Amino acid sequence: MPKRVGVDKWLFFTTMLLIVVGLVMVFSASAVVAQERFNSPYTFVGKQAIWALLGVLALLGLMQVNYETYNSSKFIYPALCVTTFLLMLVFFFPDSHHTHRWIRFGGFFTFQPSELAKPVLILFLAWFLSTRLDAMNDWKRTLLRAAVMPMVFCSLILKEPDLGTALVLGGVTAMMLLLAGMKWKYLFISLAAALPLLAAMLLWVPWRRQRMLVFLSPESDPQGSGFHINQSLIAVATGGLTGRGYMEGVEKLFYLPEAHTDFIFANIAEELGFIGSICIVLLFVLFGVRGLRAAFRSEDSFARLTAFGISTALLLQAFFNISVVLSLVPTKGIPLPLISSGGTSLFVTLAGIGILLNITKKAD
Repeated sequence: MPKRVGVDKWLFFTTMLLIVVGLVMVFSASAVVAQERFNSPYTFVGKQAIWALLGVLALLGLMQVNYETYNSSKFIYPALCVTTFLLMLVFFFPDSHHTHRWIRFGGFFTFQPSELAKPVLILFLAWFLSTRLDAMNDWKRTLLRAAVMPMVFCSLILKEPDLGTALVLGGVTAMMLLLAGMKWKYLFISLAAALPLLAAMLLWVPWRRQRMLVFLSPESDPQGSGFHINQSLIAVATGGLTGRGYMEGVEKLFYLPEAHTDFIFANIAEELGFIGSICIVLLFVLFGVRGLRAAFRSEDSFARLTAFGISTALLLQAFFNISVVLSLVPTKGIPLPLISSGGTSLFVTLAGIGILLNITKKAD
């Protein structure tokens, strides 16, 4: 079968469409709040547009860089060191809402290192595992070594604290290890070892325990701890089949917190209805199909693992975000990729997609 000479156009245009949808919906969800806080309805969407432009430029640039550039210790080790340093540096900046997730420079620039940790971890695992495919059941020399950096990254991110991102990193790590050939029994052993720690984080930390109780019974305190998820469900329910209409949503008017960030899908459901929501889901499905297609059609093991990791990371985030909005899982602070307001997430995601698109050039 001949090699592909250009990038996957379906993947490229799906990405561009998701960006446009994101900008349109960020404006809808944030205009009133931005006017109230900053006297301009364009504050949030303006920042998002700048990050989108920078991200698309990064995508177009990295799309031209041979993915084999990253398959080297000369790239991997510095990337791991820089990312680890940045993950530790956040603790030297003032907290925001009792969390240390951002590096801030004045009031104009913020950067979230946990977003950078996702593609760096994927590239590390792809580089490390691609040379050990015949030794995937050697738990000392392969599995234990492969788990070191994920544990370092997850530990620092949990310290911020950011359980949602840590779970995404853990999920991507597990799936990449399985793709590389790890036996399922090692996954079950790891899960059994991690469950007590996860239970402790969920049940012993008061605010996480409260989130779990709200998840189990959101109607028990609708004006208190259950307010956020109840407003999200109201937004989704009132959207009906076709929605209230673009810019006509009510919940974003100071009822639904974070309507332009983590809960933007609730605003989409209210304004565009079930049909609009399904269209967004189908765009993510199409992205996943094309991304995983590139992974499984790549003859090079590094390319296969990298494409798989980038695709599954985005799909996992989308799944968690939408599930939170629909109250299928407890509330976690995970943005909807390419759509939620958030500069670091958008830029890093687009950069990762640039690498993925370069891989599609050489996929069968």
